[in-house]
Amino acid sequence: MSQLKLWVEGARIRTLPLALAPVFLGSATAYSLDAFNLPLAVLALLVSLLLQIGVNYANDYSDGIRGTDANRVGPLRLTGSGSAKPRAVKNAAFISFGLAALAGLTIILITNQWWLIALGLAAIIAAWFYTGGKNPYGYAGLGELAVFVFFGLVATVGTNFIQTGFIDPLSVLLGGCFGLYASAVLMVNNIRDIATDKESGKNTIAVRLGAKLSRRLFIWMLWIPVLINVLLVPIYPATIMGFLNLLLVLPATLIALDGKGAKELITALKLASFAGLGFGVLVGLGVGLVSFSI
Repeated sequence: MSQLKLWVEGARIRTLPLALAPVFLGSATAYSLDAFNLPLAVLALLVSLLLQIGVNYANDYSDGIRGTDANRVGPLRLTGSGSAKPRAVKNAAFISFGLAALAGLTIILITNQWWLIALGLAAIIAAWFYTGGKNPYGYAGLGELAVFVFFGLVATVGTNFIQTGFIDPLSVLLGGCFGLYASAVLMVNNIRDIATDKESGKNTIAVRLGAKLSRRLFIWMLWIPVLINVLLVPIYPATIMGFLNLLLVLPATLIALDGKGAKELITALKLASFAGLGFGVLVGLGVGLVSFSI
């Protein structure tokens, strides 16, 4: 495998829909309020993508040097497999964080919202200490909560806020829905790794709850946004397009119910990731079409 392909795989491209969807949702709700700003939306997308790539490399580095990835089943890990030097993976993480910070600083200069510096620092700190440092919170079962907050609420509401100048309740609701999809992706990943995580002392929610309860929680994470979508349709009729997401949610649910093995759970992870993207795009379009029709 070429070096470029190794680093692209190490960036975990399949998770990048989780960076795109909240920015689309936040921008769609801004558009519905006639406040859409394309340059700010593009900058928010850069921040989201770079943070996602950064946390992927950081996770690769930290889990790799701890030995957590030594016997894992699933896609390649650069550090754990020995395909790249740990220092190089660590540098890739911090380069990604640095570029995200530059894009974020540009947003701050444009909007004059200087308090966002604190939010940006919090996001980078959370990204690193998920598996990094002496006491990573990801090893204490708090990973899904952090993903819900930062990749769901903060990403969606933040994207909306820099364009509108206020916190829109709809962006909070949709950000929460997407946060559940993002958390579901991490949850099914951790369900797959229960055995190896136990051995390495990584006490994720999946390890704490066990496979059966974790699978049920994963299913609820997939279906609560669907139920919210039902409630949105009377107010935003075009959000009925969001029900196309069932084409992804249903097979992911069946995999979880049938107790499939590691390879099938990887498929469920991909389905959950694209379900998050589907929710973001389809429901976002449905919300935005209200403004377009008016």
